[in-house]
Amino acid sequence: MNFRLIILTTFSLFLVACGGGNNNESGKSASAQESAVEHGVKHQDSKYVCPMHSQIIRDKEGSCPICGMTLVEKKQKAKGSGEKVISYYRHPHKPTITSKVPKKDEMGMDYIAIYAEESDDSSNVVISPRIVQNMGVRTEKATKSPLWRRIQTVGYIGFDETKLRHVHLRTNAWIEKLYVKSAGERVKKGDVLFEAYSPTLVNAQEEFLNAYRSTSKNLRKASEDRLRALGINSITINEIKKSGTVQQNIKIYADQNGIVSNLNIREGAHVKPSTEILSLADLSSVWLLAEVFERQTDWVKVGQSAEIYLSYLPGNVWEGRVEYVYPSLNQKTRTLKVRIRLENPGEQLKPNMFAAVLIYGGAKNNVVSIPREALIRVGGEQRVIVQVKPGEFSAKNVVSGIESGDFIEIKSGIDEGDIVVTSAQFLIDSEASLKASLNRMSDFETTESDNKKKITGSGVIKSLKPAENKINLAHNPIEALGWPAMVMDFAITQDVSLDDFQVEDKIEFTLIEGSDGYSINSITKISTTQNSK
Repeated sequence: MNFRLIILTTFSLFLVACGGGNNNESGKSASAQESAVEHGVKHQDSKYVCPMHSQIIRDKEGSCPICGMTLVEKKQKAKGSGEKVISYYRHPHKPTITSKVPKKDEMGMDYIAIYAEESDDSSNVVISPRIVQNMGVRTEKATKSPLWRRIQTVGYIGFDETKLRHVHLRTNAWIEKLYVKSAGERVKKGDVLFEAYSPTLVNAQEEFLNAYRSTSKNLRKASEDRLRALGINSITINEIKKSGTVQQNIKIYADQNGIVSNLNIREGAHVKPSTEILSLADLSSVWLLAEVFERQTDWVKVGQSAEIYLSYLPGNVWEGRVEYVYPSLNQKTRTLKVRIRLENPGEQLKPNMFAAVLIYGGAKNNVVSIPREALIRVGGEQRVIVQVKPGEFSAKNVVSGIESGDFIEIKSGIDEGDIVVTSAQFLIDSEASLKASLNRMSDFETTESDNKKKITGSGVIKSLKPAENKINLAHNPIEALGWPAMVMDFAITQDVSLDDFQVEDKIEFTLIEGSDGYSINSITKISTTQNSK
């Protein structure tokens, strides 16, 4: 009986042992199946990255060679989860300043990488293809190329002052007869302009005739030189020699071709040497006097080519070169006068004509430029509408530079290859502005209800700049922003007073993010008691 009981017990234990072994194997198999997806991740190469400088990547733990921060493990993603795509890079302190490529700010800190899933595109405008077509939206790429400094201005035609002649007598006289009656009359070289009577000229002729009858060559020469010094030309002197008589009225001749630009006397008038009787102007060449705006004064140089257009002769273009740049600006108009000399064989160019001028001021190389019509100027801001992808548009603030014809330089805000909208951009901009305003209102409500998290820090005051609304701090690391300890300037909000603080005070502060970066909106002095604790 006992023997049978022993056999039955032994057999039961054997069955239990076999069943338990099967369960154990099944558990192992299930465990292996559950960790199969994770298995590949565990065996991927571990990477450690600096939280401040994303370009610093190591295969093992350590510290960043730039800022000294401890490297953190870079989380690996399972297959199929997708890689993060960097949308753009943002200034570490000024969120409105962005770049498509990694770069450093003015303090040497790296721009922060903003990934596609992190970028705020809530103010982007999405338009269906049909509406885009109906609106007549046209786009063009921003290009990088030389941009000519073209100065578009206005000017007027003036006399070539090197060919302007003023006629004066060299002694007191009376105008007995005028051969030119009005300004504008054309004369040729050698034409008689007027006749004048002068007692001084009569006496000089008598002395000349007496000397001419003598045998003294020196006396003859001296008396003839006196007549020339008084303004009598060779024609009149030869006539006196031939006739042997004194001419009561002396004829004055034109010594160049031209027109009478000014006629200041009439017959019978008494004149002095200081009296300008008339002026002769030769119009075979003229001056164009152009006015250049003060901001463009550095562009214009002597020798640069220029084109001149006149409204009364549409389609005609006169070419010239900058002959002279005047040294001072007009105090009233704040413009710089530039002189261009033009040949005028047919005398088509008349003095005081109004002209449009285009001066080529040289090229500025490797600049990003867009069509001028794509730039939107609103108040003190400049922006463009950028096509993010077909049917989606975003408004970008930009800083513009020089203008050249139909194109304008963009110094910052967009990069080469960005697609900008050149028509219907004002409608899209209005929609983007409205959407951004609604988003800001929504953010404000969320902030009020959720009590937006504060970014706090501590440090020591190094200098106070109340006039600039700034404070210089040696702050400790700010983990919320990933900033290491450093010395830097912070802007302070209007409600923060610095009256109760001084240099070397230890403080705690809170930061808020604005359009110009992070600003301090509250400061608390750390008391001695707190320090001891």
